[in-house]
Amino acid sequence: MADFTSEFWNIYIVVLTVIGILGCGVLLYSQSSVKGAALKSVDGKVGTTGHIWDEDLTELNTPMPRWWMWLFYLTIAFAIGYLWLYPGLGSYKGSLGWTSAKEHKEELAKAEKEYGPLFDKYKNQDLKAVAADPQAHAIGERLFLTYCAQCHGSDARGNKGFPNLTDKDWLHGGDPDTIKLTIMKGRHGVMPPMGAAVGSEKDIENVAQYVLSLSDSTNDPIKSVMGKSKFTACMACHGPGGKGNQMIGAPNLSDKIWLYGGSSETIMETIRKGRNNTMPAFEDFLGESKVHVLAAYVWSLSNPPVQAMK
Repeated sequence: MADFTSEFWNIYIVVLTVIGILGCGVLLYSQSSVKGAALKSVDGKVGTTGHIWDEDLTELNTPMPRWWMWLFYLTIAFAIGYLWLYPGLGSYKGSLGWTSAKEHKEELAKAEKEYGPLFDKYKNQDLKAVAADPQAHAIGERLFLTYCAQCHGSDARGNKGFPNLTDKDWLHGGDPDTIKLTIMKGRHGVMPPMGAAVGSEKDIENVAQYVLSLSDSTNDPIKSVMGKSKFTACMACHGPGGKGNQMIGAPNLSDKIWLYGGSSETIMETIRKGRNNTMPAFEDFLGESKVHVLAAYVWSLSNPPVQAMK
């Protein structure tokens, strides 16, 4: 990576930019007059360049329109002025000292000054009370659509690999404080590949059938019985009955809720290869006040309004 931070690349960009701008100017100037007096017709009219195609298609030796030429000269002048004032010419920072990071920081400070007191108003309130507040609910919804909908969907019903937030099934717990902790700190869920621990490919298939039987899903009863003894390799996380463990984020296998799909093939793939999921932490990015309102909204998605009022 050191090669990309050396002074060479600064010079490289400067040279290419300057050559590009000067080249445009030279090209425009070369096209601003009739080329070759010898190619003009004797009656004073514009002649040809000497290029003829298909017997009668002749290229006239006509200069570019003046308004068009001056328009491009203005763009060159604008480019020079812009590169003098703003960064863009290698590591030169521009005479105004403007940076996108500085502008972003100023916008964040302005927004914090304007909206900070609004979020602070809810920060010390109980999450259920915040969820019941119509204004806080609307704010939380906008935060969700901005920062969470990309993974969980605009309706919060999730997608393959991304949990549904509108039901009662939670990997780490669905109480308000746990939801807030999840958003603040993020989560990293890992299921290691268990193919070798389970045994042969036939054993993996049998375990998959047993897992299906835990939720009364369609399964092969003979293979399911054979897979029960091999399920001991999975009990450390999912428990003897496959009920899961919220302390470590191990999912409940006895319901019909699946993060990646509940087909036999998908379960076998999960056993063979494992799964690795990461939810980013929003504590530093949003701050606790915004996360508090967002957590209240997320909690309300799986709790009816009457319950939220308690």
